[in-house]
Amino acid sequence: MTFKDLAIAAPILSALEKKGYTSPTPIQEQAIPILLAGKDLMGCAQTGTGKTAAFAIPIIQHLHNDPHRSKQKRVIKALVVTPTRELAIQIQENFTEYGAFANIRTAVVFGGVKQNAQVNTLQNGIDVLIATPGRLLDLMNQGYISLREVAYFVLDEADQMLDMGFINDIKKLLTKLPKQRQSLFFSATMPATIVKLSNEILGDYERVTIQPQQTTAERVGQGLFFVNKSDKQELLSHLIKTRKPSSVLVFTRTKHGADKVVKYLSSVHITAAAIHGNKSQNNRQVALSAFKDGKIKVLIATDIAARGIDVSELELVINYDLPNVPETYVHRIGRTGRASASGTSLSFCDGEEKPYLKDIEKLIQQKIPVLEHPFADAFVEKPAIPAKKTRHAPRKGEKPKNPKWRGGRRDSRK
Repeated sequence: MTFKDLAIAAPILSALEKKGYTSPTPIQEQAIPILLAGKDLMGCAQTGTGKTAAFAIPIIQHLHNDPHRSKQKRVIKALVVTPTRELAIQIQENFTEYGAFANIRTAVVFGGVKQNAQVNTLQNGIDVLIATPGRLLDLMNQGYISLREVAYFVLDEADQMLDMGFINDIKKLLTKLPKQRQSLFFSATMPATIVKLSNEILGDYERVTIQPQQTTAERVGQGLFFVNKSDKQELLSHLIKTRKPSSVLVFTRTKHGADKVVKYLSSVHITAAAIHGNKSQNNRQVALSAFKDGKIKVLIATDIAARGIDVSELELVINYDLPNVPETYVHRIGRTGRASASGTSLSFCDGEEKPYLKDIEKLIQQKIPVLEHPFADAFVEKPAIPAKKTRHAPRKGEKPKNPKWRGGRRDSRK
């Protein structure tokens, strides 16, 4: 199947052709006809399946075909809410690219920066707004944003939205949206809390589910290194120097860990940058732009900060720390297996992380091949737990090792 078979308007097809898109991914093939028919949709799909295009293309087509849409006085007709600044920026870029020949104006708003430039864009009139919850509600309270004309509403990465504590913001937002609208709900996982929230957002909806093992896990070449925690830094530098990847995204579990890895790589003459929640928005965008432009080949990231990373032909993903949530592993390796592309993912596993590995392999229903490396012989299967030091009374006739020993307690006398 091609995009032409989905009855997509000519201007959008031209934009997709310019991007090099010819065949839709499974979620695009299933979701686009549903959304073009005007139905609500619940989509369950991992990162890397092409879901942004799955909802952006139909929205752009609806706006392009709307005879009542004023080309002079633009009002917000479509709203996309997403958890992170990076992801919001990425989605806005996609809307701009897909709508390049359809006369669609877009804007993105997020916190962490001054609002003046964002407000100026809004006041010039837009069709599509992509926003993070906090800044969106703030600008609404100031009177800069009205949602009265919204006809298309997308809640993206809903599970991450809840994990980051945005549930109350989302509920406030729902009270401001028109009752008559088309609603789209996307989440990588569907626990009970997500299902309950989807029922509050969606009307009579269709459902599309793309299983992880049918998408990124099959297309990405995976490898596993059993390595001691103390040897991870040297193994990372070894892989970068010997494999010489054009681009590598490294995942750490913590913000402190990301900074520590950058500092070590710098000490062995490997230029890298880190993005995480403690970095300013400007620093994160500078690092991300440098990575996308190829000026920096190594980017170290935490999971939430990496949500908006969409680098074409990303060669390698390295899990420096295995995630304790197995679905996160699929999100991570999906950064390289974008849409129909292939890629490589390498994971480090120390003795304490073996239970995480077991859960990951259960989810993806396959064993990750174990690879040899220079530090393999030193690997300790299970880190030894240091024995607790206990104090014993000296035996009869034995001098106490501690001169302050006085019958089972320390003597504080001088």
